[in-house]
Amino acid sequence: MPLSRQDYILKCIVEYFIKTATPVGSETLIKAYNLDYSSATIRNDMKLLESQGLIEKTHTSSGRIPSSKGYHYYIENLKTTSLDDELKDSLTRILSEKAKSVEDVIKESCETISHMTNLASVVLGPNADEECLLSVQIIPLSSSSATAVFVTDKGYVENKTFVFDAKTDINDIQKCVEMLNTRLKGTKISELIDKMEAMRPLIAQYVKSNDMIYRAFVETFVKFASERVSLFGTENLLNQPEFSDDAEKIKKMIQFIESPKKMHEALNTNEEMLIKIGNDDGSDTLEDVTFISRKIPMGKNKGTIALLGPTRMDYELVVNALDYLAEELSKFFDDRKDEEE
Repeated sequence: MPLSRQDYILKCIVEYFIKTATPVGSETLIKAYNLDYSSATIRNDMKLLESQGLIEKTHTSSGRIPSSKGYHYYIENLKTTSLDDELKDSLTRILSEKAKSVEDVIKESCETISHMTNLASVVLGPNADEECLLSVQIIPLSSSSATAVFVTDKGYVENKTFVFDAKTDINDIQKCVEMLNTRLKGTKISELIDKMEAMRPLIAQYVKSNDMIYRAFVETFVKFASERVSLFGTENLLNQPEFSDDAEKIKKMIQFIESPKKMHEALNTNEEMLIKIGNDDGSDTLEDVTFISRKIPMGKNKGTIALLGPTRMDYELVVNALDYLAEELSKFFDDRKDEEE
């Protein structure tokens, strides 16, 4: 269905401001989009859009910019559902490599989206409180080093490489790991550290340099139990006009997104997609920042990928990219499950 004139003018205002970061007036719209309307007609429509709270004046220009309400209206009613071909092809190549681990697929997908959108991306892993330890494996690397691999029942993998005394027998370490497997399998991730502390005297019976084993395992379990947040493309935020000349603003943003607790609070939702534009929802998130998050499959559980940047972001590209990634990841994990069965 063709857009009404007012909707089309709003669409042009949003897309022009996203592209240029410059407030727009009627004459600019006519030139930029070859509009077949008079300047007076566009000014009247802009006044109406402003009265509806969809656009607003700036303090430094007579032009108009989209409001948070205007961006939401654009996302819900005016954007298309097509995805940029270059981004689509890049994500398809990543997801077609079936031999990659879950972590690598997520990491490369986020790096690609961050690069193509010039935004920062955040990955929130599944809630560790809902997971249990499935297995511990030890992989010798040399006569004095090894890597311990830990796997949860939700498919999450963590590893820790450690160095041990040359007098320590790797076979003793293997026996110790077998004992830990027997006693720790099925334990909730949140309870592993307490169990390890209780088992410390037992570990000493297997390995003389038991402090090394104990520290390696506890450090990994602490990482397991902590809020899982991975950041990609934060340097892209420095290139945005809204932040590049405001050191304090960029500092506050980096501090915010590097806080796992704050990120989980900001993006904690049961919705498949969450769009927070500034603090328009009354929350204490950053005023000039937009978060768009999407639930995605992560093995047997669900996590969240979010893109964040200035409120002046390419909503059409971001929303469509996250939708496409979620859909393709679901296929990726379904195919992997079929292969395993």
